[in-house]
Amino acid sequence: MTVDQLDELIRKYLSTGVAMVLVLVGPAAAPSGAAAPQAATTSAHSTGAPPTNSRSPSRQYPGARADPAAGPHGSDDAAQPGRSEETGGGDPTANPAEHSGKSRSEPGSDAATAGSTTDPRAKPAADPTEQHDPADKNRSRDTRSADDGPTAAAAHGWGTPDREDDFTEDLSGWGVYDGPGHADKGTRSPAAASVADGVLTLNGDAEGNTAGMAWGNGKGQKYGRWEGRVRAPASDPTYNALLLLWPDAEDFPEGGEIDFMEMTDHTRQSTEVFLHHGEDNAQEHGTVKIDATRWHNWAVEWTPKGVTTYVDGEQWWHTDKAEALPPGPMHLCIQLDWFPQDRDGAVRPSQMQVDWVRQYPLDAPSSDESVMRDLVQRTFGW
Repeated sequence: MTVDQLDELIRKYLSTGVAMVLVLVGPAAAPSGAAAPQAATTSAHSTGAPPTNSRSPSRQYPGARADPAAGPHGSDDAAQPGRSEETGGGDPTANPAEHSGKSRSEPGSDAATAGSTTDPRAKPAADPTEQHDPADKNRSRDTRSADDGPTAAAAHGWGTPDREDDFTEDLSGWGVYDGPGHADKGTRSPAAASVADGVLTLNGDAEGNTAGMAWGNGKGQKYGRWEGRVRAPASDPTYNALLLLWPDAEDFPEGGEIDFMEMTDHTRQSTEVFLHHGEDNAQEHGTVKIDATRWHNWAVEWTPKGVTTYVDGEQWWHTDKAEALPPGPMHLCIQLDWFPQDRDGAVRPSQMQVDWVRQYPLDAPSSDESVMRDLVQRTFGW
């Protein structure tokens, strides 16, 4: 914001009888003890050869669609202050239907966290059968919204959303999956998704009955920003929690896929991003260490120049690889995916919860409120 724009904004507020005083203390200083911002770096790798087996549709809602969470993964990491990340390798021969194959660390395996430093803010993982924060369980959405924490939308001036859902009503705005689960294992059941007290809950049981849903019944936008507030208690190793963008044209893999929040670590202490692209289903990848059993705000920004992911307003991954960018409109999906394993013992019930989701057009005009909030945050670091 220029000095002239600031002066005009201040005069606008003064003309309405609102007195306002801003003390400018120079360039935005980071709060005491906080790391200075750093530019994201990219080291992209693709899986090379195309997968040996075709992928079969594994999730249905009216207008049957393939499961967007399957596929081998390569790596593309970007470091940001306050979080520790790792790079994953891709297996060019992996079957895309085998989501937990060598091309990405099996949920809960030692490989999923090897060589990483745990986020100092991380807390011990919760038992998936218990609420992580009992005090929050019965709080109303209005009370909880005051403690939403920092968002990418506020931090980066995304303006007013053109679509939002705070889950205070029903799921009529969503295409809820109803049919076979991933790779025809388990079932996508509408009964596994429920709304109560302003929170969406997706449940997965011991038989692989779980849930997924597409916003706008599969109609989205080309380019834009999406953000959602999510938490996922520590789970069974067979359940992954996701926020993702899926092509409106249902033309995966050529149409791309952006898994901007994928929790393959069943302790929920690390979260990944996977950007699928091209007819051979190549991928870019990154990982962030954070305690996802607590509420966090996960966001993605997709522009003609690249894809960037954020958590609680901070960038943690970016790629500007032109050939990796999706070619057409995409929409948000929420999924709790089941990937059965050969092992002893029963599968433990697992879940993920979503407080709200928002979609922003790329050229959304900033409101006066968001401009002022952004100015204060950048100036004082509040």
